[in-house]
Amino acid sequence: MIKTVIIEDEKPASRKLERMLNEFPEIEVVAKIESVEEGVAWFSENEHPQLIFSDIVLGDGLSFDIFEKIPTKGFIIYTTAFDQYTLKAFKLNSIDYLLKPILDEDLAVAIEKFKSFIPSDSAVNSQEIKQLIKKDKTTLSRILVKIGYNLKIVQTHEISCFFSENKIVYLQTQERAFPSDFTLDELEDILDERKFFRVNRQFIINSDYIKNIHTSPNYKVELEFQPKEEITVSRERVKDFKDWLVS
Repeated sequence: MIKTVIIEDEKPASRKLERMLNEFPEIEVVAKIESVEEGVAWFSENEHPQLIFSDIVLGDGLSFDIFEKIPTKGFIIYTTAFDQYTLKAFKLNSIDYLLKPILDEDLAVAIEKFKSFIPSDSAVNSQEIKQLIKKDKTTLSRILVKIGYNLKIVQTHEISCFFSENKIVYLQTQERAFPSDFTLDELEDILDERKFFRVNRQFIINSDYIKNIHTSPNYKVELEFQPKEEITVSRERVKDFKDWLVS
């Protein structure tokens, strides 16, 4: 049996996931955890399970806090309504990332992926996990941003560019620029590289919003929606930029 723990602060969501997991005869749910505090206590006192299904945003913090305090050798499948935490999730033994509402077929694929990662004769090798994850890259499709005391979901296809200003990275939409919690280096790893390209140290642009490209004396890009700053392709990136435009 595959010992499994559910970390979820919404009781209906927790019960639904447990019912879905009960359809897999090899899965045994041994605990359901509702908070970071409860999670730290449980993982401190109990044998760690092979598999963990964990929501990210809990009532008293992020579930990442549990595994940063109590490292686990178990595999983690994160379940959440937002995918802005993808990069951090994959740094903490995550093998998959399911967006809510969870579909039966997506759950089945995630469990099969978990089975493929189980070494036949030894414990989990975290380096092997990371290498396998790189082959199955998840790309960012939406971002949660703060506006005062409110939250807003921005789809990445609505974003014309990301840019850095005063050590803060903003995302630009038709509406306005919103601050984000990412660095440009992190975004390079999780954005769809078919759509997004980092043209210089300050800008990542979306090809769908390119209005014009000037080639003399430097490559300069005009976007449909952009901040006041000019967007110039750095010299060392020009060749890759041209290749990207036709890929």
